[in-house]
Amino acid sequence: MAFDQGLSGLNAAVQNLNVIGNNVANANTVGFKESQAQFADVYANSLVGSGGLQVGSGTTVATVAQQFAQGTITVTSNSMDMAINGNGFYRMDNNGTVTYSRNGQFQLDQNGFMVNAQGLKLTGYPVSATGAILPGNPVPLQMSAAPLAPKSTVNVTAGLNLNANATAPATAVFNPMDPTSYNNSTSTTVYDSLGNSHVSTLYFQQQPLPLAPLGNASMAAGSSTMTLSGSTAGLATGDTLTVAGVTYTISGVTNATTLTVTPATVAAVGPSAPTATNAPSGTWNTYLTVDGASVPALPATLTSLTFNTSGTLASAPTAAATFTPPGAAAQTLTFNFGSTTQYGAPFGVNSLTQDGYTTGQLIGVNTSANGTIVGSYTNGQTMSLGQVVLANFSNPQGLQSLSGNQWAQSATSGAPLVGAPGSASLGVLQSSAVESSNVDLTSELVNMITAQRAYQANAQTIKTQDQLTQTLINLR
Repeated sequence: MAFDQGLSGLNAAVQNLNVIGNNVANANTVGFKESQAQFADVYANSLVGSGGLQVGSGTTVATVAQQFAQGTITVTSNSMDMAINGNGFYRMDNNGTVTYSRNGQFQLDQNGFMVNAQGLKLTGYPVSATGAILPGNPVPLQMSAAPLAPKSTVNVTAGLNLNANATAPATAVFNPMDPTSYNNSTSTTVYDSLGNSHVSTLYFQQQPLPLAPLGNASMAAGSSTMTLSGSTAGLATGDTLTVAGVTYTISGVTNATTLTVTPATVAAVGPSAPTATNAPSGTWNTYLTVDGASVPALPATLTSLTFNTSGTLASAPTAAATFTPPGAAAQTLTFNFGSTTQYGAPFGVNSLTQDGYTTGQLIGVNTSANGTIVGSYTNGQTMSLGQVVLANFSNPQGLQSLSGNQWAQSATSGAPLVGAPGSASLGVLQSSAVESSNVDLTSELVNMITAQRAYQANAQTIKTQDQLTQTLINLR
């Protein structure tokens, strides 16, 4: 019996060494999962009752079980590489045959499919023409090389501050070519339906307070009180009046026809016709040009912005204008001035955004933690191109190992549980990274020494039994 026991031990040690050797050989294989030889003792069938003595017949390899512990995640320079952090397998398509893998090294083939080194296609959820994920039956993921269609500008949002201390410009009639006819301007690029760019410019013109007829001004010698034969309506402290070539600053409005001014006169004034310079009214006419042409045509304004005494808008915050670009469809631009203010600070542009863009070419992809593949385009836009799915099994050890870092479903593994990364018990993905082999070389080298010693010990058992047998044969 010792021959059988020793022989079984030799066979078990050899298989153990084979498993260890395979682990060591794949120490640098991405996504590889180490295996472990698991042994069981062997007893021959016996009619001896429970009180009888039984000696085992040796050992056997009960199974070679793969260990699906997480491997180390290593960063790579390929944006299409992915690493699974947690449970799950990539679902691969081989001309209709589905296999599973932990190796996340992918690239695009000539048709834009995401494939591994063996040409198997990664599967997931496709997207609609607008980039919406379409959950359902997973299909091979294909990255379209078609350019991203342009989007014409619809909305422009302007967050500005118009100086509350500004005065009406010297030229009352607006002309975009005359900087004396407006206070401030700012520009942004908008896009038409063909993706062509156009320069839109907003102009802001402070409006003076409307004045009632002033009539003639009179003031006694040495006095600071000025009397108008008309009305003081529209005048305020800080405004100026020019009478007979002398400029006076209004220090107060006494009543409908009387106000106080500085400096006081030495000689009597009047009656003379005064001219007035007003303080700001809080109303700004806003004009728009696109590529230098006024929209709408002058003298129409885009809108008038009116502010209350707290510096916020008292008028409607939006305005719209329609223009027709050459060769493109007519489009309406809607401007939102909701965050525009009139404070006692210099003119400033806090934000100026629009929602259009020109045509873009795909320049790169990146995969998010939930498996969504996002394409980056030359126009600065991004768009979802698909979503990677993962599959998990009730008994991963029951999967059938295939070559090329692949596994196949088996009766003992159970049916695949497919879903998006991060859902249910599935792990998440890390882009530009791969999962290294989970083989611990130090442990495997120690295991190799142990297996070698077991082999030698079993060989010694056979040798000893042989010597005993030889002694019996030599008896006379």
